[in-house]
Amino acid sequence: MLVPQYLPGELWTVSNPFNEEDGPQPPKVLKAPVEIVANLRQLQQNHDPLIITFHERNQRFQSYLIEIDRNNNRLIFDEMIPSDGERFLQNGEPFRIEAFHDGVRVAWECQQTTQIGEHQGARCYFSPMPQEVHYHQRRNAFRAPLKQAELIKIELAGDKLRSPLQGQLLDISATGCKLRLPGNVTNSLQAGQVYERFTAQLPFGAMTTPLELRHVQYEEKLDITFAGARFYRMSGLVQRQVERFVYQLQREARRFDSDGLF
Repeated sequence: MLVPQYLPGELWTVSNPFNEEDGPQPPKVLKAPVEIVANLRQLQQNHDPLIITFHERNQRFQSYLIEIDRNNNRLIFDEMIPSDGERFLQNGEPFRIEAFHDGVRVAWECQQTTQIGEHQGARCYFSPMPQEVHYHQRRNAFRAPLKQAELIKIELAGDKLRSPLQGQLLDISATGCKLRLPGNVTNSLQAGQVYERFTAQLPFGAMTTPLELRHVQYEEKLDITFAGARFYRMSGLVQRQVERFVYQLQREARRFDSDGLF
């Protein structure tokens, strides 16, 4: 999940690390730069699609956030799909961006001129950093992201798979997780299917539990398959392992936010 914000010195109840997230939260407007960058970075790192709509136009376009350029206080977007949306950018038309990441809706307005250019040899768009971002958490369990340098190795196995699939854990909550698997494995996986042996190499030991796949998406540009899943009939021991790990990630996220490292 996108990183929530906490105030320095805020009290925390150790007995139930999920008590802040018992249900959907009301919409918020983020205005602090550290909050905005922290949440946009989650969209960038997880390669979540952005839906772009221009004012008074019904057509929807898709793009991705490929870089947050803090030195120049701007965002760099991938080429729009379909590409004919560029003519609206060239006309200087304002637009709205909306994205979803594991139950969180993130949206903002682009009223200023967006420049068309190139980034690392590919066509892209340069847009000023938003002054405010609308954040609406609708999932009922806190989902903690992992840092890219510290992604957890996972293996997915079961009777429905010819051979186990290796990958990495992108984020985790008390009820589910998001996986990254190399290559296109969509033909091997089926949404709604339960896979009996999901193993994650957590820092304090491996955990194994059945997993129910919720959705699968292959990104051709990255040659990576992303999969969302929920834990299925976890034992008490595994539940405690998951809670311990999510709580650890939540504390780290809180510490980084307080230190202003984004």
